[in-house]
Formats: sequence, structure tokens, C-alpha cells
Amino acid sequence: MTDSHKDLHKGANHYDCKGSSTINSCKNQPVTPSVSIGKIFTKVPVVLAELDLQININETITFPEPVLEIKDIKKRVILTQCRLLLPTHKLFVKGFVRKNIQYASPCHEIEHSTHQSVASDLHSYTVDLPFDCVTEIKDFLSMPVMPKLNDRQEFDFGVSKSLPSGYPEKDQLLSSDISQFHQESSQFYNELAYCELVSSKIIEWDEALDRLPLHGPASFYEGCFTKIEEKMVLDVRLKVLQDQQIRVASTTNDPC
Repeated sequence: MTDSHKDLHKGANHYDCKGSSTINSCKNQPVTPSVSIGKIFTKVPVVLAELDLQININETITFPEPVLEIKDIKKRVILTQCRLLLPTHKLFVKGFVRKNIQYASPCHEIEHSTHQSVASDLHSYTVDLPFDCVTEIKDFLSMPVMPKLNDRQEFDFGVSKSLPSGYPEKDQLLSSDISQFHQESSQFYNELAYCELVSSKIIEWDEALDRLPLHGPASFYEGCFTKIEEKMVLDVRLKVLQDQQIRVASTTNDPC
């Protein structure tokens, strides 16, 4: 093979990738935004209340296989409902704690247990722990705008008709026309209060309920279980908000 063919063959299998790592800087110039002057009406989220809720959870978790020991637990708080029931001050909160448990399970396929060793696999099990509570907001930072009630009213028009035979000729039927229907209705589209999840804190205690020694040769200290009792105290901080119209005053458009 000639040198030119060798170089061509080498170039077909080896590529030189060249790139630039230089990032060009760009200048910026601050701009003063244009604002409206005077007393202005705007619609913004208003914080009605900020609350710390404490929720107690007590559940039993059953694993799909024997557990030698729990290695790690990761948790995430998820709210599925947070509703302020106006015109009352009751706040309904519902959700669950997503709990991912990483654990070791005995595995005799790897190696049979001895008095000095136990072989195991690392597995993961995810379970949702639901919670549901109702609390009353006693102190509002800002009062909510109460919902306006829909209204529906009926009205009629009077009619005068002649009476059939058997009635005096001078008499007439005076009433409303039942063949017609008249109504006036009004409907209001009120602003619904909503929540924001600010923070959460969990203190938990997991305890095995059915731990038994391992079968066959194994250390007296080793055992496995399939059920744990979960005791959890969940602290949640919430913000309750509602979109409201407020008035702000703007006197100048000068820079701050």
C-alpha cells in the first residue's frame, strides 16, 4: 500500500474535531421603563394568609419481598387539593407523601448465607402515603373578596280574557299568561382563592413489625421483615392567595 493510500485510509477512520470555546462578551445598557402616572387600578395576587400546618400520618407499608435492611429513603410532598371554601374560613388540604425506599433484600442466588456473611440485592420500592385535613384561617393578612351570589327572578304580565258560557257577561278572567315564561338572571364569575406550597419538613419513624431471623446458617444479628409501621409528622407552610383589584399611586417616571 502506498503512502498516499495509507494516509487516505488513516483519514477515513480518524477525524479531527475542532471547535471554539471562546464566548464573546456583550455589553448592556440599563433602560428605565415607562410607567403610567397617577392613581392606577391593577389586578394582582394578594396574600390572604400564610400558614404552618402540622399533619400526622400513621401507615403500615408492606414490601413485595423480604427486606434485610433499609439503605435510604427519599420523600417528596405533593398537594392535590388546597381549597379555601368561601364564604367560610375553612381550608381543605389533601395530598400525599411520595416515599421511595431503597433496601437490601437477601439473595441466595449470589451466595448462600454463612455465619459471617449475607449476600443481598439492592432494590427500590415507591409508595404514596395520603393525608387529608381541614383547618380554619382565623387571622387573615388581607381579607378575601367574598363571592357574589347569582340571582334569578321570574316575572309575569297580566292578561284579560273573556269567560266561557256559564259566567256573567260582564265578568272577565284576570290573571297571568301561563303560556309565557319571563325571567331575569345574573351570574358572577368570582375569583377563586388558591395556594402555593412554600416549604415542608418531615420527621419520621419507621419500625419493622415482623422481623425474623434468617433461615439457615447466618449471624444471630441478621434478620428480615416485610412490614414496617410508618409514623410521620409533616410540617407544611402554605400561602393562600386571591387575585384582587388594588389601586397603586405613581407620581413620577424618574429613575430610582
